[in-house]
Amino acid sequence: MAHPLLLGFQDAMSPIMEELLHFHDHTLMIVFLISTMVLYIITLMMTTKLTYTNTMNAQEVEMIWTILPAIVLITIALPSLRVLYLMDEINNPHLTIKAMGHQWYWTYEYTDYENLEFDSYMTPTQTLPNGHFRLLEVDHRMVMPMESPIRMLISAEDVLHSWAVPSLGVKTDAVPGRLNQATFIVTRPGVFYGQCSEICGANHSFMPIVIESVPLWHFENWSSLMFS
Repeated sequence: MAHPLLLGFQDAMSPIMEELLHFHDHTLMIVFLISTMVLYIITLMMTTKLTYTNTMNAQEVEMIWTILPAIVLITIALPSLRVLYLMDEINNPHLTIKAMGHQWYWTYEYTDYENLEFDSYMTPTQTLPNGHFRLLEVDHRMVMPMESPIRMLISAEDVLHSWAVPSLGVKTDAVPGRLNQATFIVTRPGVFYGQCSEICGANHSFMPIVIESVPLWHFENWSSLMFS
């Protein structure tokens, strides 16, 4: 859960988000080293009185400043491609959930169950229970089992939406007439918050996403209660 003065990412709650955090730290260190070196060279050029007339004709220098950036780009591109393919990998999901975006709420359909479908509206501020988050809590949470591969089918019925949960590393556009797909595994129980990340209209910021990750036995009890 994000909090005031948070300078970094939220805690990773899925393997994909952990990989994204590792890639972010890897790239940030490369950018930090490059920025430090450039600042050091600029400082030397501004402070020293020495001039090197032969530097402009040095073939070795030109080779270095051509090859070195290429190597840096490769060290960034290879981990990036690895994470990109991991995000698109889908292997035998245990549960498939369809999220349909509306103006301005989400509809969740558990396709592996018969008639298990509900709408998820934001809880109004005047009826918000104590201890809950304003503009983030909903009347019906999307409950899912932990440590199970989940496949999300995401679409929209009216305009563009975007189903995004930062702590899970998931952000997929909901496009009318198109069915997009995402997959993730929640590694621990908890409640995770997200919001529509596409400017979809006047109440764009009032269609939050709340995922409740529970043990498998708890999920089975919840699904039984939803059927009854």
